[in-house]
Amino acid sequence: MDKTEENIRRIQAQIAPYKPTIIAVTKYFDEKQIIKYYKLGLRDFGENRVKDALNKISLLPEEIKTNSRFHLIGHLQKNKVKNAVGNFDLIHSVDSYELAEEISKEAQKKSIVQKILVQINNAREEQKFGFSPEEIKIRFKDILNLKSIKVEGVMNIAPLNCCKETLHELFHNIKQINDDLQSEHGVELKQISMGMSNDYPIALEEGATIIRLGRILFE
Repeated sequence: MDKTEENIRRIQAQIAPYKPTIIAVTKYFDEKQIIKYYKLGLRDFGENRVKDALNKISLLPEEIKTNSRFHLIGHLQKNKVKNAVGNFDLIHSVDSYELAEEISKEAQKKSIVQKILVQINNAREEQKFGFSPEEIKIRFKDILNLKSIKVEGVMNIAPLNCCKETLHELFHNIKQINDDLQSEHGVELKQISMGMSNDYPIALEEGATIIRLGRILFE
């Protein structure tokens, strides 16, 4: 068993009680690493950039393309929406109403329904994208009214170097926002994408259903 497989098996055993989806973040690797992860049983792969992701996906064997789910987890620029819609099973980083609107328009053109998550910046970091907790409450109904998209839940990126107490507070707040949006709008929001290599155990304790792991899988 090599180091990567050892890491995956250890993490899978650790998180088994929570039953989350593990997204293997492959932004620093080529398609060979995706193939390796696939052979080790992973089926969800996350990329930050549309062009890089599509290049890698195009080089994968047909079996892996068919049986895997590809996630866009990085910031999506409006001029890249055309290439993103329909090529990712889930777009995590919908950080404004205007971006959701562009995705809706493109999905209508392609006669598909694009699944998305809304990104919440509840730490209010200026360098990060996302709705503030107040803004998402105001704009969520408008997003729901857009055609050809399906909101699956929420996404969050916690600040680096936070203490455990702050991480618990931030992740708990994201779960509360998700629950509030569900009850206020009568929709099912099944997915909460939060937690990365440095903080996923806390995210799981606070209700994450999807964790995005990169470094910890191969270190």
